[in-house]
Amino acid sequence: MEEILRKQNAKGNNMNSEIATFGAGCFWHVEAEFCKVKGVTKTTVGYMGGKMKNPHYENVCTHQTGHAEVVQVEFDSSIVSYEDLLEIFFKMHDPTSLNKQGPDIGNQYRSVIFYHSEERKKEALEMKEKLGKSGKFNRPIVTEISKASTFYPAEEYHQKYLMKNGMRGCSIN
Repeated sequence: MEEILRKQNAKGNNMNSEIATFGAGCFWHVEAEFCKVKGVTKTTVGYMGGKMKNPHYENVCTHQTGHAEVVQVEFDSSIVSYEDLLEIFFKMHDPTSLNKQGPDIGNQYRSVIFYHSEERKKEALEMKEKLGKSGKFNRPIVTEISKASTFYPAEEYHQKYLMKNGMRGCSIN
């Protein structure tokens, strides 16, 4: 049944398709987490939020482009809500860590939500505020919430990297 639904989604049938873009450290990990979510129909790793046009991995690693490593998530909002994706995003990383996730350090690894509509901006701000007041974190949440800009897909060898290298599965695209 899931395979039938995936094929329907690929054709655009019976689907409320939306895009969300998240940065939460190395995009390999972020992509692997979102790939597992029912209702996510496609993931693409790439770069967003900087000033350089057509950046490459080597440029972004210099910390001079302003781009974040991100995952663009296509999802069927009739199956998974944007709020659910926000909850998953905040659980998969430390949103109180500025420009650092685990061993990865630099502005390209910042915690960021790039919103694609004013409604999604409002939801992201509300979720950030709710979590900030929840007492779950000992420090303030530093997640940036910015308007989506041009998305630059990363090089092919970065796409589904963990799956290609036998580290984690990704059941979509």
